[in-house]
Amino acid sequence: MHVLITGAQGQVGQELIRLAPADFSVIGLGSSELDISNPEQVVSQISELKPQLIINAAAYTAVDKAETVSERAYAVNAKGAENLAASSAALGIPMLHISTDYVFSGDASAPYKETDSTGPTGIYGASKLAGELAVAKQCAQHVIMRTSWVFGAQGNNFVKTMLRLAQSRDELGVVADQHGCPTSAASIAKALWSLASQYSNKGNLNWGIYHFSNMPATTWHGFAEEIFNQAVAFKILAKVPQVNPINTQDYPTPARRPAWSVMDCSLIEEKLNITQSDWRDELREMLKEMAI
Repeated sequence: MHVLITGAQGQVGQELIRLAPADFSVIGLGSSELDISNPEQVVSQISELKPQLIINAAAYTAVDKAETVSERAYAVNAKGAENLAASSAALGIPMLHISTDYVFSGDASAPYKETDSTGPTGIYGASKLAGELAVAKQCAQHVIMRTSWVFGAQGNNFVKTMLRLAQSRDELGVVADQHGCPTSAASIAKALWSLASQYSNKGNLNWGIYHFSNMPATTWHGFAEEIFNQAVAFKILAKVPQVNPINTQDYPTPARRPAWSVMDCSLIEEKLNITQSDWRDELREMLKEMAI
């Protein structure tokens, strides 16, 4: 099967390329090769490449910056997704699309289900929700996969930031009142390739919106502590810094972060046979790769 991956230079995009099954023919395009916000480019590339499946890993993910450059965030996350979905539908090509926990308000206390009301509190989440709605409207054959707290060996992320800070500090303050599930880019890529394989084998999927993350739930503070403990074990860090728990109000950011980002991932297991892995194991694999 011939698969087009957009956003191929991002965290998930690079893992999709790296972990592509041998029986798939894959073309990965970064933003410099395909600007999905440009409808003419999208139509031209898809018509020329003639993929049998599109995986959209392209996104504007600078959460705080999006508050001041909302036009670009909407251009990529909303209009870009719409452009891809419209072209996909016109040519009968299914689409797998990555979305985010930020489509929710973060005011819940139980894991979010796919049927729960959305309510993004910032531009990033609002633009991603607009993209979801566009994909669902334009392309009937779609899977929208919402995920959270993405980390990986490629690109910038919380793990990389913590490791960098720990190189020069003996003590750090990390937010302890935001709850979510760290999710490795590699596990997202594996889940998407599983869906691609299912579609290739069956010619169909249980289309719709699904939640996918690693488990268990933690806080940024808990995540940081595990990062440092494992990094010392891999000799990436010489010692574990002191990690002090702080509140969200002690670390103000331009965009409001959800206090609760935990998602119920039972539907994707039931309908698509995708199971959750432990983020601590995924982190270990990432750090093992970095330590080599």
